[in-house]
Amino acid sequence: MSDTISAAVAKLYDTYPFPPEPLLDEPPPGYNWRWNWLAAYNFCTGQKPSRHDVRILDAGCGSGVGTEYLVHLNPQAQVTGIDLSAGTLAVAKERCQRSGADRVQFHHLSLYDVEQLPGEFDLINCVGVLHHLPDPIRGIQALSKKLAPGGIMHIFVYAELGRWEIKLMQQAIALLQGDKRGDYRDGVQVGRKIFSTLPENNRLVKREQERWSLENQKDECFADMYVHPQEIDYNIDTLFELIDASGLEFIGFSNPRVWQLDRLLSKAPDLIERAAHLSDRQRYRLIELLDPETVTHYEFFLGRNPLPKHNWSDDETLLNAIPDRSPCIDGWDSRCLFNYDYQITNLSEAEWQFMKAADGNQTRSVREILQTVELDLAGVRSLQSQQLIILSPA
Repeated sequence: MSDTISAAVAKLYDTYPFPPEPLLDEPPPGYNWRWNWLAAYNFCTGQKPSRHDVRILDAGCGSGVGTEYLVHLNPQAQVTGIDLSAGTLAVAKERCQRSGADRVQFHHLSLYDVEQLPGEFDLINCVGVLHHLPDPIRGIQALSKKLAPGGIMHIFVYAELGRWEIKLMQQAIALLQGDKRGDYRDGVQVGRKIFSTLPENNRLVKREQERWSLENQKDECFADMYVHPQEIDYNIDTLFELIDASGLEFIGFSNPRVWQLDRLLSKAPDLIERAAHLSDRQRYRLIELLDPETVTHYEFFLGRNPLPKHNWSDDETLLNAIPDRSPCIDGWDSRCLFNYDYQITNLSEAEWQFMKAADGNQTRSVREILQTVELDLAGVRSLQSQQLIILSPA
């Protein structure tokens, strides 16, 4: 059964290589900080990594969109990409070749068989893959065995509440396809005809128009969303069953603002106080119950100990730290820039001067820089908490 499902998934992506981003004869624009070893490691540990010559695995690399970024954003890393679809891998190889992403090796390999790769990896990226496996727990356990001590893994899987309408449409298309199910081009045609025929105020139509229609203009995206032969959607309870099965440490969600309860209940501090007695997992469950439309997926980091953690609460430790500018900033060295998450950030004159002094810095401590810049330690901590600077212990 598992082999049959895997073959069906491979057929889908051979038919519709995904993601369908265009191939470029230059490095891809911008960044995703989760694919930058320095930024991701800093997010997980609160400090700059001691080494940059790391091994990175893109597990289920698809057409190589993430793989390409992993190579270009990590100039000292060796990158490996694996995927089940030979057709999609061919696109990934061409993509990376054309953009000069030459520090990458590709293997036509299932996640289940990742043990065939030599050695361990410091960063494993697995985005949009586990939920398409017949046995995601087997998949995450296979990956966890390849994560090096002190390594981190970034995972993205679907959430059931925010994708409720998608699930209904998937089932409707399957019913209408009947014995043609598995003909993915037919499935796309059936799905598009359903959307064009349903009333404008239909809930499925409204959700598609509000959230997905722009990307779903491409058949590859429409097929991936609505005619996929295998999909498991999670809630917080089943998500942590998956995480616990990995044997790794849950470090945190990589979109942490979504998981802040005060964005939903700030007008009722008594409810916030009640929620203080909940466990982290109960609080996450409360958030997805209260805001199901926002939680369409879970993106998070896992780690294998020993993994150091710094919070820089001690003044003397912070003063002795070596600061450097985050690599994931757009618009530098303007005082108005985009931060790691592409949010507009306006720096004060003192913050800007500190960041200029920290840019490319490898030797000067926070104490030494503050002797020439009028910024206090609270300001330094603010820059660090916003991930605008990355600190190294003395």
